[in-house]
Amino acid sequence: MKKLITVLALGAVTAASLSACGSNSDNNTNDTANSGGDKASKITVWAWDPNFNIKAMNLAKDAYATTNPDLTVDVVENAQNDIVQKLNTGMSSGTTKGLPNIVLIEDYRAQSFLQAYPDMFYDLSSVIKSTDFADYKLGPTSVDGKYYGVPFDSGVTGLYVRTDYLEKAGYTMDDLQDITWDQYIEIGKKVKEATGKDWISLDPNDLGIIRMMIQSAGSWYMNEDGKTPNIANNAAMKEAFEVYKNMMDANIVKPNSDWSQYVSYFNTGDVASVPTGNWFTPSITAEASQSGKWAIAPIPKLAKTPNSVHATNLGGSSWYVLNVPGKEAAAEFLKSTLASDSDLYQKLVTDVGAIGTYKPATSGEAYTATNEFFGGQKIVQDFAKWTNEIPSVNYGMNTYAIEDILVVKMQDYLNGKSIDDVLKDAQSQADAQVK
Repeated sequence: MKKLITVLALGAVTAASLSACGSNSDNNTNDTANSGGDKASKITVWAWDPNFNIKAMNLAKDAYATTNPDLTVDVVENAQNDIVQKLNTGMSSGTTKGLPNIVLIEDYRAQSFLQAYPDMFYDLSSVIKSTDFADYKLGPTSVDGKYYGVPFDSGVTGLYVRTDYLEKAGYTMDDLQDITWDQYIEIGKKVKEATGKDWISLDPNDLGIIRMMIQSAGSWYMNEDGKTPNIANNAAMKEAFEVYKNMMDANIVKPNSDWSQYVSYFNTGDVASVPTGNWFTPSITAEASQSGKWAIAPIPKLAKTPNSVHATNLGGSSWYVLNVPGKEAAAEFLKSTLASDSDLYQKLVTDVGAIGTYKPATSGEAYTATNEFFGGQKIVQDFAKWTNEIPSVNYGMNTYAIEDILVVKMQDYLNGKSIDDVLKDAQSQADAQVK
């Protein structure tokens, strides 16, 4: 999912999390087309990334048109940052003019909109069957027991590994099952010793790997209330920081400064493993000459934090209906497509590479197919399994604001400041900033 392209531009990974793979539109929605309420003949959708989200929504549009040809669905591409800005500008002004009927919002950002503008989103509780979707996606899309989003793609992670490099160090993929991050580092040292290749690439301005580690333990930057920073006394955070430093000290990290450099390190064979979201698969497979040389293991877990599991998330987004004329038609469109159509989800896998979080689709052929690039591994089936094991956390409203603080504090830690002092400083700063 190239949604995480230029993670820094999004305040973190992302990120993804995420900048757009493309952006070109200053188009505004024409409300007059939607003035007919549930009789609307046209709805407008905003999303980013033409090769992922836009393509997925166009597949949903085509599927819906086979039985509902009278509804025009206009899918408009905007950069994710532009969408965030336009939504904030429109909603804070109290006017709906120019806003779309359906909008894609990253899960890390969803609560900042749902809680800040509670009257601007249409209740989709009757549109989705919550038990049909991965549990971890339900928190970000809901408020006070009501569901406002149709969960979309999974940001489930895995450990992508060059099996030929691994074998030169005397390991097989079996050795990467049920490992901790500490063991991951030790294996990385052996791989570098045997091959001269770095084990991982990290961007110092992107703490996506910290997010992965702490969510695997059911922890987050905020407490369960989603409002109070949870840093100084966060055991998972402390261990994640320590693991990060241990990676750097082990001399197995190849730093990167942007998305293209990051991808190039794997395509050129300079880095041997990638712990990241499943959306990275197209970037790996883009280098056809490496077919058969990659496999995917479960993500490592934290060693000292008891609740850590081999499943976590990085990125992901969901679809929301705005409380504007045409909302009923928009809700019906989502209900018939991304909220219920298992066949559509098969096409999302085969045509887009998007792994959804809709559970009934996971038994379909696309989910159980082998992938020859990854040595015949059923990677989509594995990702779907791990998706259902991701711990649920409350992302709250301030993921990126806190991450901006942590990026600076991580450098303090790497430069010799004690971990306890670093996290206490971050806590104080976050408490002052997040009120």
